Order: sequence, then structure tokens, then C-alpha cells
Amino acid sequence: MSAVVLKDIYKRFGAIQVVHGINLEVAAHEFVVLVGPSGCGKSTTLRMIAGLEEISEGTLTIDDRMMNRIAPKDRDCAMVFQNYALYPHLNVAENIAFGLRIRRVKKDVIASSIMEVAEILGLTEFLDRRPADLSGGQRQRVAMGRAIVRHPKVFLFDEPLSNLDAKLRAQMRAEIRRLHNRLGVTSIYVTHDQVEAMTLADRIVVMNDGRIEQIGTPMDLFMNPVSTFVAGFIGSPPMNQFKGTLANDAEGASVTIGGARISLPDTVPSDPGREVIIGIRPEYVSLASGEATSPVAIKLDLVEPLGSEALLHATIGEDPFIIKAETFGDVSHLSGLTEVHVPAAMVKVFDAENGHVLNREPTR
Repeated sequence: MSAVVLKDIYKRFGAIQVVHGINLEVAAHEFVVLVGPSGCGKSTTLRMIAGLEEISEGTLTIDDRMMNRIAPKDRDCAMVFQNYALYPHLNVAENIAFGLRIRRVKKDVIASSIMEVAEILGLTEFLDRRPADLSGGQRQRVAMGRAIVRHPKVFLFDEPLSNLDAKLRAQMRAEIRRLHNRLGVTSIYVTHDQVEAMTLADRIVVMNDGRIEQIGTPMDLFMNPVSTFVAGFIGSPPMNQFKGTLANDAEGASVTIGGARISLPDTVPSDPGREVIIGIRPEYVSLASGEATSPVAIKLDLVEPLGSEALLHATIGEDPFIIKAETFGDVSHLSGLTEVHVPAAMVKVFDAENGHVLNREPTR
């Protein structure tokens, strides 16, 4: 399988620059997800890898071969699109085999390839149906089958699950991940959904305004965001963020938010008076006091039960504050909550001016 390397890649549409010199190495067999808000350049980057957009500047190599001037059909990349792009007049078997027929592969090889892919994707009983007779999830599997049957060097996915409902998206996520584990093909996947990114990726590339904000494993990005942007984008619900001013006293570094003193980790640099933004994950707020926790008075506005857990929508002073708490099968004990506790070790501190983290932990 093949490695994909992007070096100092720029993309311009006339005078407008949309990708700003990104560098990325995708290892052979790796599943990398590009994630970010609409307009951040992730789909444009994927299309440059596929050869559907011309690279304005920089170099792209696949399997140590420069691809800048290579036609899309000669790059040996298979792409799965958001809109499936199936031929409505062909049945499932014919759609899967279309690329092989164009390449004039022998009929017996095509037939065996169709059956192999259909078995992998659970499409065996649908081979005679046309796309109009299939569900959204089945159509997406056909689109993936058309890509798989070619045995490409690289799989490219451009928001393939966006048209599916929530339950079907979850099922298809699991199928795509199982498929990758089985085939081991180098894969690059684009999505705006951070849940898809967290559940699918070996590594996530967070993009913002045509630049790479951070690259890392899902848990590294969750636990150690390098900026307020990543902290707010990765995680559901996102990290709570509050503006404050660093202070130091006998008990260590702290920030006062809404009248409450919040202790900070020992890794925060001593710089009293510095304007900062502190980040607190909803998952790490405790309802009970503990060692090295800061009590914080809250005003609870709404309890949103989700089954085994609930989201508590509250405020600290004037700032919104979301807490994720276990329900233990009952939410009545949450309705009268007036105070929570924040563990100092779990607080992230960012520079208020540039948004960069001040206490990133080492990557494990």
C-alpha cells in the first residue's frame, strides 16, 4: 500500500488563496480524516490528491511518485462521493463493474470481483436491483463497492455519509471502519462531523481557513488541543471556554470566573496579569468535591436527559456552562444543583491573544 505526501501545497482560484501551504504525510495503511468547518479547504485538498483540482504550488507524491501532472485516471485513487454518483440505468452489479469494464478487464475476473465485493459489503442479494430500488445506505455501499473492486492504492472519501440519517450514519461509520481494517488500504476521509472523525480516524487533521490547525490521534486532540479552535471543534458538546486573568497566590495559579476561583494545573507558566482563556470539558466537571477541585457556583437553566447521562445547561455569572453528568436512571437529583467542582488537572489554559495553548501535555 502507498503513502501520500503533501508538501507546501497551495491552491488559488484566481487571486483568492484557499489552501495555504499545508504539509501532511499519510502513512501506508493509515486512515486519516480531514475535518473542519465548511470552507476550510478540506474537500479542495482531497480533490487535489485525486487530481480533480490542479495544485497551484507544492508537490504531491503517492508511493514516492510525483503526481502533480498525472491525470486522475492514472493516479490509482478511488473516490467515494457524497452524492453516490451511481448510474441509474445500471443495476448494482453493473455499477460495481463499470470501472473494470472501461479498463477492459476480462469477463471472468469482473464476475469474480463483483461477487467478492458484494459479499464483503452485504450486497449479494441486491445485485440485480437498480439504484432507485435501494435505500440510502445500500446505495452508499454500492458506491464503495465500485471503489473497492479496483484494488486502488488510495481510497478517498468526500463526506460520504452526509446524506444519511443519524442511525444509518452510525451504522455506515462502523462498516467503513471494518472495511478499512479488513482491506488495509491507505484512506483519506473528509467530513465536517467531528464525531465521524473521532470514531473513524487513526489520525485526525483539523483544518481551519485553509491551514492545518493540528494533527494527532483522536484522543490526543481531545485531551490536548493546541488552540481554542481545536478545543471548540473536537468534542461533543465542545469544551467550555471562559476569559480571565492569571493570578498567583500561595495556593498556586488560578483564574476567577463569575466570582469563583478556579485552580489551574502546575504546568501553567507563572505570569500574573496575563489575559487567558480557560477550557473545561463538560465530561470532567464533577458534581462532588474531591482533591484539587475548585467549587464553582452555577445557575442551572436546563437538564437535557440523554439516557445514561444528561447535559446540564447552566451559567457561571453571564457565561454559558455545559456539564455532562451521569443520571443513574434518574435526573431528579440534578434539578436542584447549585454548585459543581472543577479538577485543576483537567483545565486547559490558552493565550487570549492568539488562542494557543499554554499547558499542553506530552503526547502519549
